[in-house]
This record gives sequence, structure tokens and C-alpha cells, in this order.
Amino acid sequence: MKISTRGRYALRVMADLARNQRGEGYMPLKEIAQRQNLTVKYLEQIIALLTREGFLLSVRGIGGGYRLARPPYAYSVGEILRAAEGSLAPVACLVQDGPPCPRSAQCETLPVWQGLQKVIDDYLDGITLEQVCHENPCPR
Repeated sequence: MKISTRGRYALRVMADLARNQRGEGYMPLKEIAQRQNLTVKYLEQIIALLTREGFLLSVRGIGGGYRLARPPYAYSVGEILRAAEGSLAPVACLVQDGPPCPRSAQCETLPVWQGLQKVIDDYLDGITLEQVCHENPCPR
């Protein structure tokens, strides 16, 4: 399993919004891009994905922008990465809704990969967005 730039940037954007969200206000895309040193064009793709997944709320026009749909403690790193990456499975035969592996019934190594998947899921699902912001606390 390798996390792509899309997954890494999605987590950075969510953490940025958690740290910099002003009450019920919305954060302009340009400000997020500047703080994260990302191009607005690439950030638009990440933001669109996070908005489609229901992680962000958006408003157009003056005073518009983006904000978290839930408080930072209500997001896990795992769910953010799965939204961006699709799957965090370490091997193809564990990808949900993927093609079934014809060897799974007699595969000696499948329990190894299932164990690794459990460790990955438990670890990433056990970290909240609020914890990611620990050094620069997220407002509640």
C-alpha cells in the first residue's frame, strides 16, 4: 500500500481547515492553497472529492469557500484516506468490491495480508483529525 499525493493532500487540506476554520465561516480556496503551497487547480480536484464525500460544506460567492461538515474529532484519518485513495488494501485480493481471487480458499498467505489490513485499518481509524492537529489545536 502506498498513499498517493491525492491522499496526502486530502489529509493536509482537512487538517488545514480544522486548524484555521473560523467559527461558522467558510475558508476561500485560495487561502488554503497558499498555506499548503498547492496550486489552486490541483486543490480544486481534492476539494471536489472531499465535498462529494460529504466531508466539506461549500458556499459560492463573496464570503464563500469551504468548511468542515463535522467537528475535527468526528473524522478519522482512515476515512479521509479511503475517500481519497479508494482502498487501503495492501494486496489486490483484499480490495472490497474487487474481483474475487480464485486462489483465496487455498491461499497460505491470505491470513498475513488480512492481518496487515487489520493493523492498517485499526491504526488509521484510531487517529482523529483533531489528533492530527495536536501541535496546533483544532478549535472545538
